[in-house]
Amino acid sequence: MKQIYLDHASTTPVRPEVLEAMLPYFTEEFGNPSSIYSLGQTASDAITTARETLATTIGATATEIFFTSGGTEADNWAIKGFAHANAAKGKHLITSSIEHHAVLHACEALEREGFEVTYLPVDEHGLLRPEDLKAALRPDTILVSLMFANNEIGTIQPIGDLAAIAHEGGAVFHTDAVQAFCHEPIKVNELGIDLLSASAHKIYGPKGVGMLYVRTGVKLRNLLNGGQQERGKRATTENVPGIVGFAKAAALAAADATLEHDRQQTLRDHAIRRVLAEIPHAKLNGSWKNRLANNVNFSFEFIEGEGMLLQLAARGICVSSGSACTSGSLDPSHVLLAIGLPHEIAHGSLRLTIGRSTTLEEVDFAIDSLETTLENLRMMSPLYEDFQQGKVDSVIKQYAADGFPYTN
Repeated sequence: MKQIYLDHASTTPVRPEVLEAMLPYFTEEFGNPSSIYSLGQTASDAITTARETLATTIGATATEIFFTSGGTEADNWAIKGFAHANAAKGKHLITSSIEHHAVLHACEALEREGFEVTYLPVDEHGLLRPEDLKAALRPDTILVSLMFANNEIGTIQPIGDLAAIAHEGGAVFHTDAVQAFCHEPIKVNELGIDLLSASAHKIYGPKGVGMLYVRTGVKLRNLLNGGQQERGKRATTENVPGIVGFAKAAALAAADATLEHDRQQTLRDHAIRRVLAEIPHAKLNGSWKNRLANNVNFSFEFIEGEGMLLQLAARGICVSSGSACTSGSLDPSHVLLAIGLPHEIAHGSLRLTIGRSTTLEEVDFAIDSLETTLENLRMMSPLYEDFQQGKVDSVIKQYAADGFPYTN
């Protein structure tokens, strides 16, 4: 059975060119970058080159790039490191209700230490309102952390406007750009970003490596203590193969960014239109206009997400659900609840994310399989039977946003 992978927001396969660039640093060029002999200096030079490459992708300088083990560490370092280093200036932070758990749990940890955190709401499309940020700023606000694009519903935030408001209030601005890095154009100076988190495995690089951009002059307390790696800011022997692979993946992504963005967006819109036209009781989650090019997220009434995932997996289709049920929790996604979905609709959600290898034929097969799956599940649903008999109403109404209908 052919496998169709449509979960690229979760992780991506390593590109062959990336693996080829990494391989020497596992074998003949295995030196420790801290060593002074030639084997170590070759590894050190590779890190320097990678740092320069990654800095170029966001319009930063090489000295502002610090390597981490991934996006989660970068988020934790940005938030905790900045809060601890600047607590004398204030102990209030602002974030949003739809952030990745790496940000939310870092903020919750700071709350247990006596910091205060304001969690901004979003509208029904997952968009932040700049006026809400302006109203939340206080004299003791030191950091605003708002994600560039949401990992579940794909909504892209007006980062430049939000950063400007944060700066007007005297705060430093951090963005979790893990989903947006190399997928959307990002220039930190143009947008006013002070801290930025990114991860290699979202852009066809290896797992276990990420980066934190730190604008010159922004002070962070170290998250890890030990040696003098990363200019004394992040102790531990560097993951040289991972860093080399990260930079190679970013360079490859930049080379065909516009072409691939447009191709994936075309497939995305095709999938959205087919679902809305062909599958009843369906709602697109997130903004259609302000959306990552590869992200499709729907809620379907009268079904449960786990059953949908299992039936699609049996057909060789790899997707994810908005429901957290498969991780052992009975709670639906915090993002879907934040945009106003009731629990019964949030539990019946599906995220489909397109990648470089995705074809139109694969998208159509996935939509055909989804349609059959939903028909089967609804035939077994007592709630759907009650709906057909007029005993219950449909919760999904006629939605509209960005000029598009949200249900058929």
